[in-house]
Amino acid sequence: MSTNRQAASTSKWRAPLIFAVLAVLFILEGTVRNAMFSGSWNTSLGILNMGLISAITALGVNMQWGYAGLFNVGVVGFLALGGLAPVLVSTQPVAGAWQAGGARVLFALAVGLGTLALAIQAWKRLRSGRGLAVLAILIAGFVIYRWLFDPAVQAIESNSPARHGNIGGLGLPVLLSWVVGGVFAAAAAWGVGKVALGLRSDYLAIATLGIGEIIVAVLKNEDWLARGVKNVTAIPRPVPYEIELQQNPDFQSFANSLSMSTAEASGVWVKICYMSLFLVVLLAIILLAELALKSPWGRMMRAIRDNEVAAEAMGKDVTARHLQVFILGSAVIGVAGAMMITQDGLMAPVGYQPLRYTFLIWVMVVVGGSGNNWGAVLGAVLIWFLWIKAEVWGPALIALLTSPLPDGGLKAHLMDSAAHMRFIAMGLVLLLVLRFAPRGLVPEE
Repeated sequence: MSTNRQAASTSKWRAPLIFAVLAVLFILEGTVRNAMFSGSWNTSLGILNMGLISAITALGVNMQWGYAGLFNVGVVGFLALGGLAPVLVSTQPVAGAWQAGGARVLFALAVGLGTLALAIQAWKRLRSGRGLAVLAILIAGFVIYRWLFDPAVQAIESNSPARHGNIGGLGLPVLLSWVVGGVFAAAAAWGVGKVALGLRSDYLAIATLGIGEIIVAVLKNEDWLARGVKNVTAIPRPVPYEIELQQNPDFQSFANSLSMSTAEASGVWVKICYMSLFLVVLLAIILLAELALKSPWGRMMRAIRDNEVAAEAMGKDVTARHLQVFILGSAVIGVAGAMMITQDGLMAPVGYQPLRYTFLIWVMVVVGGSGNNWGAVLGAVLIWFLWIKAEVWGPALIALLTSPLPDGGLKAHLMDSAAHMRFIAMGLVLLLVLRFAPRGLVPEE
């Protein structure tokens, strides 16, 4: 009994201690300039802000895996869908785009959805020959859809192609797009979940992997939607612009009082504004997640996760509950995707790499402690800090280790390979945590 009490006491203090260590690392990054730290608050706050966005993404994955044991390997796709929202919601409308083909595109999409709904109803209601009926409906619907869709898309992409060539946005507040990003991801999760959640867990992994790659491929190739690989820039932001602050006399005086240049001070101020917004969203999601986890619904989800057969025997609809938590987790991931694009001010579909936006997020959840919301946040910020600093620390470490070696092929090869140290570092961290803390740094209670 005393051993269990001692272990519980140690676990209680583990999270605050690790968060304190993280705080020290960020302070050192902002104040100390040497081979290990940049000595720039702009850099430190930039890492922290992206760490907060990663923490929100990790919370979404933790809801799916830690609450319900759902293995989502298409995180990158749901992030990309969330990132599409600021483009469609907050950018300014493109002159002539809607007149060229906007209404026809919406009508074509409605026809496509109607075709799927009609095919589903035919499959449910018909008793004989339903296979041929569904096939005929799908073929006819596809032909009509393409007949409407293709000319409309060509008209939109021909409208000012050098500068725009896309449908444009609605010019609404960018903060609204964060909510819309969650809705986009939730809608995709509903579609995937309705198909795959009633099957074995490995089918869900395959489905999410496929849908993630499909979403990224669509964003890359459908220029009318978000300009494809030509990217969308100048996405509105909810915080001031640096140049505006630098031209403000009051801010110039404020920067002088801090013994900082206006350029440096404006960058720090903008990052602090972003940090405040991100913290509000993060804390709100944690609050809701903790309330849900401690509610009867949360206890039911963990019971389903631990033993689906027993939960079904008690009359629980396992598939419906899995669909609920899968949609909720994906919505949180979508919100994070919209926040990331808002901070970057750029929508670049080629940047959505599964290694960065799926594998690394899973490392964050596993290292932090799946099933524990605070553990997911801690793991996200810690792993993101190490991911960024490994790019600096890796070459320095390789240079130190190879300093006794004579100049030549081996030393040159090792130095050239130092850029890949971040991948080795992430694998090493994951292995060490799985070996010495298999339930994560802050395990589930």
